[in-house]
Amino acid sequence: MDTQQYLDIFLDESQEHLQSINDFILKLEEDTSNLEYVHEIFRSAHTLKGMAATMGYDDIASLTHKMENVLDLIRNEELVTNTEIIDTLFLAIDDLEDMVDSVRNGGDGQKDVSEHVKKLEAIEKGETISEPAAAVAVEEAEDIEDHFKASDLDEFQLTVVQQAKEQGMAPYDLKVTFESSCILKGARAFMVFEVLDNAGEIIRTSPTIEEIEEGTFESGFTLLFLTDQEPDELIKAVKNVSEVETVEANVIEIDENALPDKGQSEKKSTEKEPVQTDEKPVIEKVTEVPVKKSEPKKEAPKNKDTAQNNGKKTASKNIRVNLDKIDNLLNLFEEVVIDRSRLEVLVLSIDNGDLRETVEHLSRVSSDMQSLILAMRMVPIEQVFNRFPRMIRQLSKDLNKKIALEIKGAETEVDRTVIDEIGDPLVHLIRNSCDHGIESPEKRIANNKPEEGKLTLRAYHSGNHVFVEIEDDGAGVNREKVSEKAIENNIITSQEAKELSDDQVAALIMSSGFSTADTISDVSGRGVGLDVVKNKIEALGGKISVTTTTGKGSIFSIQLPLTLSIITTMLVHIQKETFAIPLTSILETIILPKEKIMCAQGADVIDYRGKIIPVLFLGKVLKVPNYDTETDRYSTVIIKKGDKLLGLIVDELIGQQEVVLKSLGNYLGEVFAVSGATILGDGEVALIIDPNALID
Repeated sequence: MDTQQYLDIFLDESQEHLQSINDFILKLEEDTSNLEYVHEIFRSAHTLKGMAATMGYDDIASLTHKMENVLDLIRNEELVTNTEIIDTLFLAIDDLEDMVDSVRNGGDGQKDVSEHVKKLEAIEKGETISEPAAAVAVEEAEDIEDHFKASDLDEFQLTVVQQAKEQGMAPYDLKVTFESSCILKGARAFMVFEVLDNAGEIIRTSPTIEEIEEGTFESGFTLLFLTDQEPDELIKAVKNVSEVETVEANVIEIDENALPDKGQSEKKSTEKEPVQTDEKPVIEKVTEVPVKKSEPKKEAPKNKDTAQNNGKKTASKNIRVNLDKIDNLLNLFEEVVIDRSRLEVLVLSIDNGDLRETVEHLSRVSSDMQSLILAMRMVPIEQVFNRFPRMIRQLSKDLNKKIALEIKGAETEVDRTVIDEIGDPLVHLIRNSCDHGIESPEKRIANNKPEEGKLTLRAYHSGNHVFVEIEDDGAGVNREKVSEKAIENNIITSQEAKELSDDQVAALIMSSGFSTADTISDVSGRGVGLDVVKNKIEALGGKISVTTTTGKGSIFSIQLPLTLSIITTMLVHIQKETFAIPLTSILETIILPKEKIMCAQGADVIDYRGKIIPVLFLGKVLKVPNYDTETDRYSTVIIKKGDKLLGLIVDELIGQQEVVLKSLGNYLGEVFAVSGATILGDGEVALIIDPNALID
């Protein structure tokens, strides 16, 4: 079978399952008694093993199987979770991630994992049952799902069977097995349930409904099924589903004496809710007995639990779309936006009501369309942040430090291209903060600080940008040490070192080849490679800055563009030129009397709602020739960046308009306070202001 057509699905789903395993192992370490976490880990590992085996990646499947053996002992309470087990599972996950990455990069997905396999086997052998016994237990666990028998049914299920028999229906032990090449087992199972739903009632399943829906079973599943159909008809109907290999339909023989008293059962059935237990029935060979057709089928008894377990599965509402297709769609729609703006201008010069109404409707519809297209590319930054709890755990152990990670704003949505590129710079910054930012427990206690250091990772939107900050409550950047190193490397002079602020000195650690580390560690010294981080951020069109306070900690702030090609702006005039200010950065617009502008420490400021904020003349900032600031009243745009505010004075406010953001290109390069340009409806080119560059 050609599996290459499923490669993209395999890679995407493998990544999701590995992340899920990572997350739940961390939770398990915090609460080792919670077996729900173990079930979630086992389910993801089991699915990953099945996918890898089908795709032919035997090393991935083998290692995952060894993990399953250990997890199976834990979930059966034959093994107690401890740090050694957690560490070994994480090492195995590292190997699995490496092998999946190998496949993603065109490799064969192979790796020597013998060391970690031995550790997993040692964990098995050191417990109450040996490895062979464990293997037998696993094999038996698989076998006991082969059939249902009468003794496996609880009182409620026996009552349901009794009532169904009175209506001419028979209880079947129905086993469905799929072909070994079947990949989408969950989807095939859903199709089987659809067929059976028209033929009778599903009372119980093995494995559980959830596992069947997710496809996390071996080759098939077993149902306790009530129907008035003949076995041959039932088998034929199920076999019509593609990739079904075998179907067995056996009548379950139930001793009439084992059935509950009718009157008593009716009473209890009103009091007791049905429970689908996870007890695994013992294998019992049953004889196939043909059932004669009786009266027309009557509705079998139902309640909310059996309704939930009737095999129906909600259809997935998600599809995977290649990112290039969304890019092409967005590029085409950018042209639609430009033409829409042109139409809006032209219709003003044509006195035609029908045309005006049509253009207005087109504008509304296209606005909704662009919102949907842009939303397709936006993903929560949580996808990047999810990897860091595991990393902090390992760094804490490597550095013998106690570090607590707090994540804020993980739901902040960012363009997919940013997600793909921001991960490595964040890893490096976090490693530096843990290594040289946060002190050892002994030093923290000596400095009257909590023994446990705190690292905060936050993300938030501001204007047409997203900000990611890494804050630690450590020692801060050592000004003297950085200054000495910078002077030694001829980055600054001794005189400049005295004049620079603490933050300006701290920014020097991102100079090429700069390091204040006394020794080279496996983690990294603060400053090692930060020039690479800076270059990476700038290549994305972003910026990085450092704020530090000696003895209290540091904040690394990364500003990145959302890379949205279509944004809503406020158009303003400076003399005869039109400029666009992103609406997401604007708090409000006001008309400011001249006498309200004051001077403080050589800068223009205003009293804005009881708060003193600076003001800037946009014409002066952009060095517009012959710019005249003298007037009685000023049109002012109040812009924001986080908690900071600024009043931006312009000549005239025009109004809101959605525009297509275009790069200035390599020829013009980076222009201060300008993030790009756009083409307006009348063909004029307008520069798009970057408000974040104007606010310190």
